[in-house]
Amino acid sequence: MTLTGFYLPFSEQLDLEANTRMLALVRALLADPLPGVTDVVPGYVKLYLEYDADRVSRARVERWVHRHLDTLIGTPTGKEVEIPVRYDGPDLAWVAEQTGLSVKEVVRLHSQTPYRVFATGFTPGFPFLGPLPERLRLPRRGTPRALVPAHAVAIAGSQSGIYPLPSPGGWHLIGTALTQVYNPHRAPVFLLEAGDRVRFVPSEGPTPAVPALKPLLPAAPRYPALRVEEPGLLDLVMDSGRRMAGRLGLAASGVLDGRLAGLANRLVGNPPDAPLLELTLKGPVLSALRPLVAVFVGYGMRPLVGGAPVAVAQTFALRTGDKLHFAAAPDGARGYLALAGGLESDRFYGSASTDVKGLIGRPLQAGDVLGVAEIREARAGFGFALPPLGVRRVRLLPGPQYSPEAMRALCAGTYELASGDRMGLRFVGPEVPGGELISEATPLGAVQITTEGQPIVLLNDRGRIGGYAKPALVHPADLPWLAQLRPGQTVRFVPAALE
Repeated sequence: MTLTGFYLPFSEQLDLEANTRMLALVRALLADPLPGVTDVVPGYVKLYLEYDADRVSRARVERWVHRHLDTLIGTPTGKEVEIPVRYDGPDLAWVAEQTGLSVKEVVRLHSQTPYRVFATGFTPGFPFLGPLPERLRLPRRGTPRALVPAHAVAIAGSQSGIYPLPSPGGWHLIGTALTQVYNPHRAPVFLLEAGDRVRFVPSEGPTPAVPALKPLLPAAPRYPALRVEEPGLLDLVMDSGRRMAGRLGLAASGVLDGRLAGLANRLVGNPPDAPLLELTLKGPVLSALRPLVAVFVGYGMRPLVGGAPVAVAQTFALRTGDKLHFAAAPDGARGYLALAGGLESDRFYGSASTDVKGLIGRPLQAGDVLGVAEIREARAGFGFALPPLGVRRVRLLPGPQYSPEAMRALCAGTYELASGDRMGLRFVGPEVPGGELISEATPLGAVQITTEGQPIVLLNDRGRIGGYAKPALVHPADLPWLAQLRPGQTVRFVPAALE
């Protein structure tokens, strides 16, 4: 799978009529899906269309889009929703001071205005609401909070929003929503969708609970295969990820290296997309509950059965009672453990992938029992030698906010990985021009530049909507290699055209 995409602009600034037309197109495209298109994500003024270049060409996607544009009727739709709010946010008095209003006037202005849901994203169900009354408009915080509580009602610029889950955030907190806008156990899961109309109602009452985690592993698998004796650093059930859900703010999730994961599945006779385990840096200790065949394909660790090493990328047999664990390896960070028959798992929006941020599934814990979806025969001792990672330059393609200055800066020197997770990789090095813009969809592999001037490469669990410049995109073939980096390692970016 080679994911790429393009934007379709509808306006340059916030425009209700243009947004209505864009959302009408989204409805038409969802009603007439094109094979190979993997997501359709509206922002405020642009629609992002993501597709698998191995299955469909950009030209065909463009013909599909323009066929619907030619017959589009952009009539407003969506429901009207009243949301009770307790105006008690820690920034409420500061907002009043900065705007020259009283607290009562801030509450009155914020609650008397009907808002449009222009898009949802950032976190699952986060509504981007607008337009905010001009007298309440303030720039977002210079330094985002490390943790904003769930249900916080916030404002920034011309926008208002609700944080469905605890998360970082740079908006000003003025209240607490007294109803959940996202709950994976509820029908509907999402209270609000793009095109809805919202009015806040000043109210009193208890703060809603944070939505409970939705488990995906069955409590009692049909064919128990492995018991978790000790978890690793981050052991996640994954498949290729969630598609066509970016407009709701759900992370795409899925394996960070589809080639290694697909290879692991094929070696044990599974379909390429069968659920397996993605392991990071330190693997788990597992006990076999039945005879089975497995394989580990990846880096950062080496498998051992009963203390004896097993070759990477080579299938091996486990007998009932065998212990499988992993020894540290110096290179790389992630790999994939596949079992013949695939892991048994429930699905959420069509995928078995864990979404830690969205409370869909969770990392493995001691005592968990993993089952196989079916009993499948496979041959042990079958595989090949996995090549070393080596040193590689990372190719960059022009991004949505491309500029020669930003590309030159990115390619001017060495960058060190300061920190990273499945959401993105934060690098430090030469300063790059960037900054804020109207929030729009975030492509996989986008090199995002915050106001600090440092690049963040966005990965599978990124927020689906973002408001920072993205002057470059990592070449799709280089993303899996980046996901194998450890903090402290360095990279050199180069323009793809020069490679």
